[in-house]
Amino acid sequence: MVEEPKDTVSTTAPEAAKVETKKAKGKKGKRVVNAGQVHIQATFNNTIITVTDKTGGALSASSAGANGFRGSKKGTAYAAQIAAEKALEIAKREHGLNSVDVYVSGIGLGRDSAIRAVSNVGIKIDSITDVTPIAHGGVRPKGERKP
Repeated sequence: MVEEPKDTVSTTAPEAAKVETKKAKGKKGKRVVNAGQVHIQATFNNTIITVTDKTGGALSASSAGANGFRGSKKGTAYAAQIAAEKALEIAKREHGLNSVDVYVSGIGLGRDSAIRAVSNVGIKIDSITDVTPIAHGGVRPKGERKP
């Protein structure tokens, strides 16, 4: 039997089969956004709250339906208040939001209560803008039919 010298390294099958794995990329840190926008869409059937940064990139969103309200209860002022509080708490906790411009669209019952919820959470309101679309009489009517 012949002995191998001690200083040589032999490659075994399991070691040769090993493949170098890439390190898993770490999760990117959350953006810190001091000032943002709150978009409130208040309809008769639901109220949707979206919190965005100044450029319109969404930070968090919530609605009355997403908070467990169903049917006609979704259109109430209380449901809008709960939805606004939830969306703003997430934005404040995860992104450090502390001042907002509020944009309100629609004519639902949740308009005022959602705005009040913004100040109750402890976020400073810089401005409130109503962006509800207004009908202007429509397009030109089609002419009479000719005989």
